[in-house]
Amino acid sequence: MVALAGGIGFMAWVSTSNSLTDISFKDIGYSTPDGTLAEVDFQVTREPGTAVQCAVKALDSKFAIVGWKVVDIPADAREGTSDGGRTVTQRVAVRTESPSVSGVVDDCWIADKAD
Repeated sequence: MVALAGGIGFMAWVSTSNSLTDISFKDIGYSTPDGTLAEVDFQVTREPGTAVQCAVKALDSKFAIVGWKVVDIPADAREGTSDGGRTVTQRVAVRTESPSVSGVVDDCWIADKAD
């Protein structure tokens, strides 16, 4: 019985702790001002006060990566948000080695406190 209660408690803790560090992202736009630059617009949702890093990539017509950049989103980024800093919108310029036809966020994660 004690093991069952302990297991339930552990599962509750895991599900709660994961929800506190959830990060989601959404691509919202893309443009190519010239053949060596891609601009990617995206939104990141995370807990207020949490610094995040996101990897953004530009792709060519064969889906090969032609540009890559890691972007820092500080904990205090509150511009363009009505939810107290939980969701922020970013525009990132990514230099490309050849013309791109798409730009997307590859992944986002909580920034290392040492950065």
